[in-house]
Amino acid sequence: MKKNLCTSVILSTYNEPKWLEKVIVGFQNQIEMPAELVIADDGSTQETKKVIDSLRTHSPFPLIHVWQEDDGFQKTKILNKALHEVTGEYIVFTDGDCIPRNDFIKVHKENAQKGYFLSGGYFKLPLQTSQSITTQDINNGNAFNINWLVNNGLKKTYKTLKLTASGWQQKALNFLTPAGATWNGHNASGWFSDIIYTNGFDERMQYGGEDRELGERLFNAGIKSKQLRYSAIVVHLDHKRGYVQPKMMLKNNEIRKQTKKQKLTQTLYGLNR
Repeated sequence: MKKNLCTSVILSTYNEPKWLEKVIVGFQNQIEMPAELVIADDGSTQETKKVIDSLRTHSPFPLIHVWQEDDGFQKTKILNKALHEVTGEYIVFTDGDCIPRNDFIKVHKENAQKGYFLSGGYFKLPLQTSQSITTQDINNGNAFNINWLVNNGLKKTYKTLKLTASGWQQKALNFLTPAGATWNGHNASGWFSDIIYTNGFDERMQYGGEDRELGERLFNAGIKSKQLRYSAIVVHLDHKRGYVQPKMMLKNNEIRKQTKKQKLTQTLYGLNR
């Protein structure tokens, strides 16, 4: 795919300003910059706005802050609002607790292909390591250096291949991984036109599979997926999830069952009602 592909990033966040700052700095250190970064804010306090405003001053691309009042977990609603703000023909989605490696945008752009969406990977960090990462560590690459991470609380396991694999090894692991190439909210990308066709995210859904349901409608529409689990990498910063409720997941599971059973390609509860 050509380097001049106009690519926007939509990043969801909720009351994690320290983590959000690290993530935005990660995007400001990309080899290839996005056209814009749209921050989909599901009701954060003024502390988040202050972080965005401070980083906007010297940002190499526009930082667009889309906010809605806090009404519980309403990620799908704020993502749809963010979709109204993007200008790119290609959209990368991630979360405000996921620092992108410096080749993140480059990898997504290089692998973008009509008729496909991309499914990237993430590497979970423990809380101690998450707290140890500074903006300087992101600037100089420490946040993705396995030796530095181990020295700052990370236990080395086979999973660290996500951070160390390169070249043919990445391709082989992408091919061999048993994990499905699903639409993951922390790391996925697709064509704006395809997302618009599906009518965006289903706003009935709260926490639990709400991102994947969009991918399932894309599958129903004939869009295939490409696995980038070991190529397009973010490190996931640890935090509590006080917003998780079992009833949300039960409701979401029922909606996903209907999407699969009826082979739905569009939602009636999305971008346009």
